[in-house]
Amino acid sequence: MTTREEALRYHSEGRRGKLEIRSTKPTRTQHDLSLAYSPGVAEPCREIHKNPDLSFEYTARANLVAVITNGTAVLGLGNIGAVASKPVMEGKAVLFKRFADIDVFDLEVDETDPEKFIQVVKTLGAGFGGINLEDIRAPDCYEIETRLRDEMDIPVFHDDQHGTAIIGGAALLNALEITGKKIENVRIVINGAGAAALASARLFCELGATQQNMIVVDSKGVIHRERTVGMNPYKEEWRSDTEARTLEEALAGADVFVGLSKGGVVSQDMVRSMAADPIVFALANPDPEISYPDAKAARDDVIVGTGRSDYPNQINNVLGFPFLFRGALDVRATTINEAMKLAAVTALARLAKAEVPDSVSEAYGHEAFRFGREYLIPKPLDPRALVEVSSMVAEAAMESGVARAPVDMAEYRQRLENLLGRSSKIVVSAVQRARRSRRARIVFPEGDHAVIVHAAHRVISEGVGVPILLGKKTSIEARLSALGMEWRSDQYEIVDPASDPRGDPFADTLYALRKYKGMARESAVRLSRDPVYFGTLMVHADQAECCLSGIGHSYAESLRPALQIIRVQDWLKQCCGLYVLSFGDRVFYLADTTVNIDPDPEQMAEIAICAAEAAERFGSQPRVAMLSFSNFGSSAHPRAEKVRQAVEIARARYPGLDIVGELQADAAVDSFVRRQVAPGSTDDSYANVLIFPDLDSANIAYKLLIALGRAEAIGPIILGLRKPVNIIPQGATAEDVFNLAAITVLKVGNPTEAESTL
Repeated sequence: MTTREEALRYHSEGRRGKLEIRSTKPTRTQHDLSLAYSPGVAEPCREIHKNPDLSFEYTARANLVAVITNGTAVLGLGNIGAVASKPVMEGKAVLFKRFADIDVFDLEVDETDPEKFIQVVKTLGAGFGGINLEDIRAPDCYEIETRLRDEMDIPVFHDDQHGTAIIGGAALLNALEITGKKIENVRIVINGAGAAALASARLFCELGATQQNMIVVDSKGVIHRERTVGMNPYKEEWRSDTEARTLEEALAGADVFVGLSKGGVVSQDMVRSMAADPIVFALANPDPEISYPDAKAARDDVIVGTGRSDYPNQINNVLGFPFLFRGALDVRATTINEAMKLAAVTALARLAKAEVPDSVSEAYGHEAFRFGREYLIPKPLDPRALVEVSSMVAEAAMESGVARAPVDMAEYRQRLENLLGRSSKIVVSAVQRARRSRRARIVFPEGDHAVIVHAAHRVISEGVGVPILLGKKTSIEARLSALGMEWRSDQYEIVDPASDPRGDPFADTLYALRKYKGMARESAVRLSRDPVYFGTLMVHADQAECCLSGIGHSYAESLRPALQIIRVQDWLKQCCGLYVLSFGDRVFYLADTTVNIDPDPEQMAEIAICAAEAAERFGSQPRVAMLSFSNFGSSAHPRAEKVRQAVEIARARYPGLDIVGELQADAAVDSFVRRQVAPGSTDDSYANVLIFPDLDSANIAYKLLIALGRAEAIGPIILGLRKPVNIIPQGATAEDVFNLAAITVLKVGNPTEAESTL
């Protein structure tokens, strides 16, 4: 669980908030600026004035959504007002970008009068490709969305209403298929009469449910024919001809329960009173109407879904709104209509029944997903949802006549597959796999450092492992107290190397390993109490699975104990350092970035093999380029000859390795350039594993790419050691340390780069 202090720190540290605006065009020169603004900007303005549709061609409008609220119904917080809702709206913008590469401006409108709010939003429509209404109270939200949909020519979508309905609809269809029930025959009880509940009721009817078989319950009981208290025009259409007056009475004999109300209102006895093979979707957040364990304990035949990520069948809006808007924007739809919403339902339902590829299973710790009671809908992190949902939504928009820019579906699907980058997926996969593996013990020698404490808290909350913090117990506990963190004793361990009884046996071990390398007994005794040496010795003795240090030490100080104690694998002359850099949909693996100053040809070949194995482990097909200032023998200089020899050695050791060189960097990553320097080349692929001839060029390259190229970076990752040890770069954030910890845990239990993998 996150703490208050952690949440506030997350939003305030560094660049405040969660969003920034970046230019997508060059602005380096006066000429660039004259194109971006005056006088060049006048030309697209004139064209748009003649034809307003060209605003989608000459501006960012085609990929821009406004997330708009007045803050009157913020999930879990209520009517907190426009300005207080801004962190939520920024968060929604982050999800749009993360899952569908859609840009967002969040707009917090300080207006609670529906008519005035409508007029404000209408006047903003010219600047956006779509409008996502968010956290607006009922019943105002119904009128606001209806009016704006009718009066604007871009998609307007109130996610609080329709998002849950779409995901829940897909889950319901699949649950009914499993139980063998027909949607037109089942009795459905919906607890809640707010925006999401009534939208779900409507969508279920679109899917085939009958209103006669549906009972809606609110805080005052069943909405029945005779009721007069607490009614409004939107509840009127859901009056039921029933004798039931309470939720308990309504659930007796029901086939389906959908909760969109508050936690704890459904008991196990209520679940037992339902029909055979009952379907219970308890979606209140953060606490469901009945917990997953309680519902499963009530009866063996129940199918349960919640809004929580820690149990099966999470019904989460993030499976819907990013992909609905992606499809709508890409065909320039005038609205999001019922056909498009039903297409999203169908896509999600089908995706759950499709064979789950290895990449998705790996992202969740190699869990085997098979369509059934515990897997009704895709996982929120399933990348296939972008392609499947967005393409079906776009197709539905075209078929229903609301698309102004139809697309070729085969080409469109390919475009969707190339949208998002990979480095974040590598981290997500590592976290999920670590979470589902045995709990790795991770030693942090700088245990009282604030960044390490924050990262260790994340390790605990994400279930990645058990942190072992080295340092004085009083100092670490004081740090925890100052940061407002409280951990259970079984979640972490504090070890003080200065007084721990393992120090003497560790000294014996260190002396035995290093006495023939010139280490004196006295030095071994002293170093065995050093936190970095102590942590490394814990890994050597199998008292921990991995070690991360370096935030308070130089790189060499942290690496030296690993080389002396853990040592490199038998088939290697040395270890090496790898950085993973992501640029949009392209991921590159750079080595050696941190260890070997001037590797010889054999060392370069080994670095290439280790880096290729790592790329394969992270889900990429390795294509290696040995970099030089020379292209394919264009220079006879000894440094170019060194790279040519390294290529030959690597090919001899691993004939199946996809490797080219020596090659200049631009030719390695750009097939057009490569064809110029090698006219006979017809290969359109680019190298993704880049091996540098020396530490100077590698270190300079990766740091420039991070600083100027805005690459997403993971690393450094040490390759070639017998057990998992990694070095935290100085200046790393808690997020960097957590990511590196997750990556390090991946090698626990299988640390050796097997020569046969390539």
